[in-house]
Amino acid sequence: MTTESPSREFAGHKAQHFNWWVQERVGYITLNRPERKNPLTFDSYAELRDLFRGLRSAADVRAVVISGAGGNFCSGGDVHEIIGPLTKMDMPDLLRFTRMTGDLVGAMRVCPQPIISAIQGVCAGAGAAIALASDFRLASADARTAFLFVKVGLAGCDMGACTLLPRLVGYGRAADLLYTGRPLGAEEGEHWGFYSRIVDAKQLMGEAQALAEELARGPTFAHAMTKTMLHQEWNMSIDEALEAEAQAQALCMKTGDFLRAFEAFRDKRRPAFQGD
Repeated sequence: MTTESPSREFAGHKAQHFNWWVQERVGYITLNRPERKNPLTFDSYAELRDLFRGLRSAADVRAVVISGAGGNFCSGGDVHEIIGPLTKMDMPDLLRFTRMTGDLVGAMRVCPQPIISAIQGVCAGAGAAIALASDFRLASADARTAFLFVKVGLAGCDMGACTLLPRLVGYGRAADLLYTGRPLGAEEGEHWGFYSRIVDAKQLMGEAQALAEELARGPTFAHAMTKTMLHQEWNMSIDEALEAEAQAQALCMKTGDFLRAFEAFRDKRRPAFQGD
């Protein structure tokens, strides 16, 4: 895959509106306003968008884990710092804001790293949209995900929910959640396919870390190609998809990791992928 800019190192990146660090080639985002269940602000939206845009060309990050501090994932947009000011904005400013929130989801979908959301407690509004835009959703038994936009007089079509959610859980179930704004619990959410799996709350971050490190040890180029094709093939016919996948797989067959996998199989050992 090509990138839009030269490779960047993100281990030393300093975030201002959430916690960010890199360990074992995994980037960790922790939304850290636990006293209010980790709501987003105008600034944290923008910084998250910019971080994911930068990760598109990051050389040292191969997977990302998103979590929230204090037993909750994210309660959505801050009522006082976002929703209140929005009621006073004119249409151009409102459109700039809604496009920015959509740009965050767009940046998450096109960054090559697999993204894992580790969901505890409240996961609502924009928090639900961030979880939805992730590639994996691990949930504790107390996880409650709600697309609350209808509760504040808004449509369910926010941050890509009307396109992403039906593809994940089906049209009828998506309509149920988006029209009512009701919470989706852990057991029901796993049954529907929204949550990848349910994990004990004490083990949630450990499971997310283990999955992220497993992905980071894998064939990075191939993982990025899988994510790209999952995203792009939504709008393709079967014939277009088959041709796109043929081209994508041919590219993967020219990587060093493909050769390493063959040599490891031949030598009866596990491959050590290097991401090239």
